[in-house]
Amino acid sequence: MRVIVAHNTYQYSGGEDMVVRDEIELLRQHGHSVKLLEQNNDRIMGIHGSLIASSSVFYSISSRKQIKKIINNFRPDIIHIHNWFPLLSPSIIWAANAERIPVVQTLHNYRMLCANALLYREGAVCTNCLGKSFPIDGIVHGCYRNSHAVSAIVTAAYAFHRLIRTWDRVNLFIAVSGFEREILVRGGLPALKVVVKPHFVGSSPLNTEIHTDDVALYVGRLSLEKGIRTLLSAWNSGKIQLRLKIIGDGPLADEVRSCAASNQQVEYLGSRPSDDVYREMAKAKFLVWPSECYETFGRTMVEAFSQGTPVLAADIGCVRELVEEGATGYFFPHGNVDALVAGTHRFSTGSAYDRMRTNCRNLFLNKYSSEINYTLLTNIYARVIAEQ
Repeated sequence: MRVIVAHNTYQYSGGEDMVVRDEIELLRQHGHSVKLLEQNNDRIMGIHGSLIASSSVFYSISSRKQIKKIINNFRPDIIHIHNWFPLLSPSIIWAANAERIPVVQTLHNYRMLCANALLYREGAVCTNCLGKSFPIDGIVHGCYRNSHAVSAIVTAAYAFHRLIRTWDRVNLFIAVSGFEREILVRGGLPALKVVVKPHFVGSSPLNTEIHTDDVALYVGRLSLEKGIRTLLSAWNSGKIQLRLKIIGDGPLADEVRSCAASNQQVEYLGSRPSDDVYREMAKAKFLVWPSECYETFGRTMVEAFSQGTPVLAADIGCVRELVEEGATGYFFPHGNVDALVAGTHRFSTGSAYDRMRTNCRNLFLNKYSSEINYTLLTNIYARVIAEQ
């Protein structure tokens, strides 16, 4: 099979970019030819870059020419879009349609329905724009980059593409969880055109340093919607004996750094390579996942499961699709500091905890391994190609 993968990377690399890289590698390992069409948001610098980005959200002639050239030279069986926003633009969908090449698109966030892509505003979940053909709330509140003007451009662009039926030209949308699929359908996507394929983690061997530290671990972006302030408040309460290690970067990095400087129970490790992250996951007693927004998926939870590490997770969004209470982790009400503190005391040692670690590893092998995901992905490709 010959596959074009189209992706617009972010200025700060995150889980979405890792998913794209892993899927490309997975396809190549199984003998498929993959051509990557990639743009990077580093181009969006200054007024000129902003103007290019703003116009591309509506249509990019250069992107259409670029992908048409690749199609003519590479002759793909299918095009898999991960993120076209903003520089690749929906023009690549129209180009593929004109050449009669089927298209699937993985929706890693809620940008089709929400200006900031998170369904999150002013510290809380917000679904005001769901199902509206022209969601004015995102403009009123400046939801994209705290700018009314830029929010208006993004909102108008998506409304424009709904009007000219661009999304009808995508053969199939891939949601990464059942929860995300439900939100997307509520927001207007046809249920028959949205399938679920979760993310996966490469089949890494179980680390030898299993639960050697009496430590809780957080891995991820350091931002408000991820529950970082709730996490820090819990450890600043003085009611938790476990140490907390934090890996990641983001806009609240200075707050994390300040907390670590004043609280000996908190250690900030900054950004770390994947091998270091897996090692810390294997050593930790549990992973803490305090998110306060509607996450589409929890990749770090699956990474923890791959090392047999259970999760203490905020009960919001897709989390109950990944964690089973008492078997692979525990829940607490999102944003509740006292409940988070209480949850840290539930991971006792002994045979029950050992069974939990075994359950986590088995869940990874049976549901989130690369081989399982390869079958899911290629079945989607085969279905779309056959229908085309």
